Formats: sequence, C-alpha cells, structure tokens
Amino acid sequence: MKRLSAGLLVAAVAIVWLLPLDPVATDLTDRFAAPSLVHPLGTDHLGRDVLARLIDGAWISVGLTAVALVVCALLGTAAGVLSGYAGGVAAGLVQRAVDVLVAIPTIVVGLVVAAVREPGTGTLLLAVLVTGWSPFARLAHHLTLRERAREYVEGAVAIGAGPVRIAVRHVLPNALRPLIAHACLRFANVLLSIAGLSFLGLGVQPPTPEWGVMLAEGRQFMFLAPQLVLLPATAIVLAATCVTVLGRRLERHWSGT
Repeated sequence: MKRLSAGLLVAAVAIVWLLPLDPVATDLTDRFAAPSLVHPLGTDHLGRDVLARLIDGAWISVGLTAVALVVCALLGTAAGVLSGYAGGVAAGLVQRAVDVLVAIPTIVVGLVVAAVREPGTGTLLLAVLVTGWSPFARLAHHLTLRERAREYVEGAVAIGAGPVRIAVRHVLPNALRPLIAHACLRFANVLLSIAGLSFLGLGVQPPTPEWGVMLAEGRQFMFLAPQLVLLPATAIVLAATCVTVLGRRLERHWSGT
C-alpha cells in the first residue's frame, strides 16, 4: 500500500513536469474538458488544467500549513516553558490566555483580522497564529512541570544550573517528541482553517491554485462538473488523514504503547 501511494505520487508529479501544464494558464475554448492525455483530470471553467492546479495547490496549502505549524509550535513552546518555570502570575496569565484562545474558532479570528486588513496570505497566517500557538503552550506547560519534578532536573539545580540551561539542555529535548507528534495531530486543524479561510475569500486569493480557492471556484459548477469540488476536497481529506495517522503512530511509538 505504501509503495502504491508513493508510486501514484511520483506519477502525478512526473505528469506535471513532463507535460506542458500551467496551473494558471486559461483556455476558454477548452472549458470543462474531459480527462485526456493532455489534461489527465480535465479542465475547469476557465480551461485550466485541474491536475496541475491540484499539485501546485498542494505546495501552497501544505506549505502554508507547515509554516504556520512551525511558528505556532515555537511561540507556544516558548510561552509554555516560560509559564511552567515562572509560575505565579505569569503562569496564570498564560494559562488564562490559552483557555480563551482555544475556545475561539480560527474562522472567527479570520473574520476579525480581515475587517482590519486586506484579505491575503498575511491575513490568513495571522489568523492561524493568533489561536494556533495556544495548544502548544498548554502541552509545553504540562511537559515542563513534569520534567521539573524529575530527579535529574533536581540534580542539575543542586549543582547550580540556571533555569535557561535546564530548559534548553533538559526540558526541551525531552519535550521535543511529544511536541512533534502534537504538531502532526494539529496539521488537519490548521489545514482546514487555511482552506476554510481561503474558501471564504479571506486568505489566498484567485487565481492562485490553493485547495480552498479551488473549492470556492468549483462550487458554482458543482452540478455541471462535480469533480471541481470533489478533487480538492479529496486532496484536503487525504492530506489531513495521512499526517494525522503519522502523528498517531509517532505518539504510540514514542510512548511505547
């Protein structure tokens, strides 16, 4: 199964590289074309190649998701470790902020941000970052408290190691695996948020072939050419499912269960 999936991926990428397919090139004389050797998945309402747009959209959708996840993980981990070590008022403030942000849907934040600045990739990433760091902060806070109670940390404190050294040399290395697994599990949520905001016109703008943009454009022709909706929707589901399964496997492997 893994070899088959890898083979299909390589074949799809090879088709785009070997055939003269441009994801944004239009041809109104070839609208809604059926699948063929030239256009393996047909064309859309503007005569653009659907396969080329799907694969080019994968780089954009998955790439934006990866960038957002990395930044959210860095911000959330820093906040969580800081609150775990500082305790007191600082920990209370961070945890209250986390509790509030976790309860706010990213779509709502996107609507608010879009009211202040123009829709676009920057607005999209800002909306995701506002709420996306909070789950990582909560996990990092919990992991920091757990590691602080370990004997080796108490030993490091006894020999004079400072909080920064303990956090960098001991807490973060032991918290890295759970955070990576958590990032994989958060992938689907962030991907759906990015696609959803783009679908609503608040994120990536046409004619950029992002999966959410493709859904928004294809819904007008859902009954005439349902593949224009089904294909990007399937791509989103497959990408989200694959990374979530990877996260679950990493979580089980590293926890020894």
